[in-house]
Amino acid sequence: MTKPMPETPAEDGAALLDDVERFHRRFNIFPTQAAYVAVTLWDAHAHLLDSFDSTPRIAFLSPEPGSGKSRALEIVETLVPNRMAAVAASASALFRAVSGVDGQRPTIIFDEVDTVFGPKAGENEALRGFLNAGHRRGRLMYRCVGDGANQTVQGFPSYCAVAMAGLGSLPDTILTRSVIIRMRKRAPNESIEPYRERTNEPEGHALRDRLAAWADTVKDHVAEAWPVMPEGVTDRPADVWEPLLAVADAAGGRWPERARAACLELVHAALDNDEASLGVRLLTDLRDHVFKGADRLPTAVILQHLLAMDDAPWGDLDDKPITSRTLAKMLGQYVTPANKPIKPRGVRVGSETPKGYYADDLSDAWKRYCPPPPGESATAATSATPQVSGGENVADPLPGSRHRFPESDTSPLRVAG
Repeated sequence: MTKPMPETPAEDGAALLDDVERFHRRFNIFPTQAAYVAVTLWDAHAHLLDSFDSTPRIAFLSPEPGSGKSRALEIVETLVPNRMAAVAASASALFRAVSGVDGQRPTIIFDEVDTVFGPKAGENEALRGFLNAGHRRGRLMYRCVGDGANQTVQGFPSYCAVAMAGLGSLPDTILTRSVIIRMRKRAPNESIEPYRERTNEPEGHALRDRLAAWADTVKDHVAEAWPVMPEGVTDRPADVWEPLLAVADAAGGRWPERARAACLELVHAALDNDEASLGVRLLTDLRDHVFKGADRLPTAVILQHLLAMDDAPWGDLDDKPITSRTLAKMLGQYVTPANKPIKPRGVRVGSETPKGYYADDLSDAWKRYCPPPPGESATAATSATPQVSGGENVADPLPGSRHRFPESDTSPLRVAG
């Protein structure tokens, strides 16, 4: 049972979040109103980490320098507990810091993260592993400690809040654990107040201290909260947004409503901008633009349709167009309804039998991985991938999950063929 809110909280949470948002607006131009809401809630959640099962990363990304990413991090840095700047920090240094060099878990502020994960930076798997593991409370990073042959395996805690900024994108495993703010250069008619560390940093620290005091009054309530997710937000996006919605609910006022609107907007924007999975893009394009109800097609016809698509990546995959071999390799990662890899099969065309693909073989992958077809409601989903519909009743939490969803009916997704 969720603990009630304190009868006399130290401070009005909604008014406090309003003040934090105003502080950001003085120095940051974010791309949408939803971004101000998300960043404000993220600042507050960093003071309540032990009340949550997971912590979302927040990432300020842009295609070009001079888009305000570093300034956004600079303002966040004044508002969060135990800030730790981590430019060019190694994974070993970070997990040892999180495990408690001075007994306090840091909030990691990671600027220029593109130098770590950019196209010329190498894989950096240890750091990627640290950021992935630290998303979930209780996850440990294991290392050998000691000298020579006298070494033992020791687990280091990795759970901590991380704010990042960089050019381009991030590895998909980090993107899916992050609230993404896509920054852009200020327009000529957009202006902000100059940030002066000597005078403005103490203002941020005053807000930080107020956030810490308020968090202390609501932490027990937040720890047992089960925030209701907006319609259609499930799985990893729900993990990312649950702590932020819990903070909004604890603050009250208009914040619960604003938080859920921001959640929907930013989750949908992340899906629209997600280039991490070419496989899902391929499956969706095959369903919506190639097969379009046909039950089978030769590979040559499929490639012809893919290469004729405007604004699609298929004409330039690693500087060359998609081929039958590439198509087979990409589709072979998915399985048929019989749980066998999707492979080209003979397709009779007149007296010939060229290799091709069948809609029946693709149907299970379409159903599981693709967004609903154009014109079909997002709630017309299969039982394999539960979705939610509008409704006032709240179902029991899913097994092993902290999320609660409105009840919904499910129906099979229509599949060509």
